[in-house]
Amino acid sequence: MSETTRTSGQPQDRTSDEERRKQLRERRIAAQRSARRVLARSGFQRTLRERLAVLDAAKDVYDLDEPSDLYGSGVVAALEEKVAALLGLEAAAFFPTGTMAQQVALRCWAGRTGDPAVALHGLAHPEVHERHALSQVSGLRPVRVTSEPRLPTAAEVRDFEEPFGTLMLELPLRDAGFLLPTWEELTEVVEAARERDAVVHFDGARLWESTVHFGRPLTEIAALADSVYVSFYKSLDGFGGAALVGPKTLIEEAAVWRHRYGGQVYQQFPTALSALVGLEQELPRLPEYVAHARLVAAALREGFASAGVPWARVYPEVPHTHDFQVWLPYDAEAVTEAAVRTAEETQTMLFAYGWESKGPGLSFTEVPVRAPALQWTADDVRTAAAEFAARLPRQVSG
Repeated sequence: MSETTRTSGQPQDRTSDEERRKQLRERRIAAQRSARRVLARSGFQRTLRERLAVLDAAKDVYDLDEPSDLYGSGVVAALEEKVAALLGLEAAAFFPTGTMAQQVALRCWAGRTGDPAVALHGLAHPEVHERHALSQVSGLRPVRVTSEPRLPTAAEVRDFEEPFGTLMLELPLRDAGFLLPTWEELTEVVEAARERDAVVHFDGARLWESTVHFGRPLTEIAALADSVYVSFYKSLDGFGGAALVGPKTLIEEAAVWRHRYGGQVYQQFPTALSALVGLEQELPRLPEYVAHARLVAAALREGFASAGVPWARVYPEVPHTHDFQVWLPYDAEAVTEAAVRTAEETQTMLFAYGWESKGPGLSFTEVPVRAPALQWTADDVRTAAAEFAARLPRQVSG
């Protein structure tokens, strides 16, 4: 074969690989939607009719005869007041996205401290998932306290080699396995930041479900920080949206920057109502999901061991929240195929999310545990794990 022929064939090979992965993804989504048994059904995995049904409960959380919202009034303002009260802080501002909320918070703190440096984890959401927005859009300078798959320690914060105005802590740290520190570790880290005259901001997108691990109420957790961001869709099943919560003066300034960033939306009542419904219906159930996630995680380990899977890791071993990771020694595409085939053939979907490669012959996925999972017993999980394992490649990758 000539060099020209080999070169001309490469784009076709790439296209073929991309098409195969696309088809596998479409099969996975279709299998998840048609499966009779799942551990969770996220909002984006449902039909529009199913999502709109969330608002059937809106009459129970807000007077629907009140005037509609306009640029943050009405139901949006009511949501802000409720969230501030839930976290025990002075005020809250609604934002269309968490990315915007955190940029505004950190920008405001930089102006107040006079230091644009934001100390954070190398796996924090702004570093991994926001296309360098902190520096590219807001002129901030992220500095990584650590990139180890755990939360920063007090010693690392105290001994960090350069100054910073704000310490941002993601609680839980999703990309490390939805990890939380112990309560003692968290208070020590906050104190270390205070010793450096830095403010503390919590990326609390999933803070709602952290109360079980910490053994503390939301108000006591939030009181450690100068400001907190929370999400309305990641755990509460809202249509979207976020809130920045903190001192009244900070929130007033944040509202100005929200307008400048394009977040002063004309009407947001569907999202605000869905958030109020989530706070009413889902928030009280989160501790139950966390407890059941621990049952699911233990049963998965037992199921893999009984099925003869050569190596498997459920991480953390005892989940800190109602989400955790599963690691297996197979290529991501092969293990995704096994998960999809299991769902197609048994109508039970154990792993609804895609698998991501983390090196040759090693992949992981995230496992969410929500209301549908409460119908699963430990035996159900072990059986599903065995069905899945039976469809894995006979020899592990590598």
